[in-house]
Amino acid sequence: QVQLVESGGGLVQAGGSLRLSCAASGRTFTSYTMGWFRQAPGKEREFVAAIGRIRNTYYVDSVKGRFTISRDNAKNTVYLQMNSLKPEDTAVYYCAADSTGLIRTDSRRYEYWGQGTQVTVSS
Repeated sequence: QVQLVESGGGLVQAGGSLRLSCAASGRTFTSYTMGWFRQAPGKEREFVAAIGRIRNTYYVDSVKGRFTISRDNAKNTVYLQMNSLKPEDTAVYYCAADSTGLIRTDSRRYEYWGQGTQVTVSS
């Protein structure tokens, strides 16, 4: 099985930036879809961004132009660069992996999940 460990969360002022990292185990990392989801208190888990096997990407409208997902296959790591952060970005952010390598926005399609990392944006 694939194991995922997120890092890079923290407290930042509105307008600031954070870069989240997700370190993955397994030699099949390069074939997997990697996604980022977030969940705020009282809300359902929300798709944020995904990157496919061929490095195609997709973002939820609310983060387009501000967030960038990327992957470094040599390091078995996926990143989420978050710029121009807003208070509404505050949530626990989760890294997820899917073996198809195709873009998915439904959390139920992802097989493996990290433990989450807290992102808090103050106004």
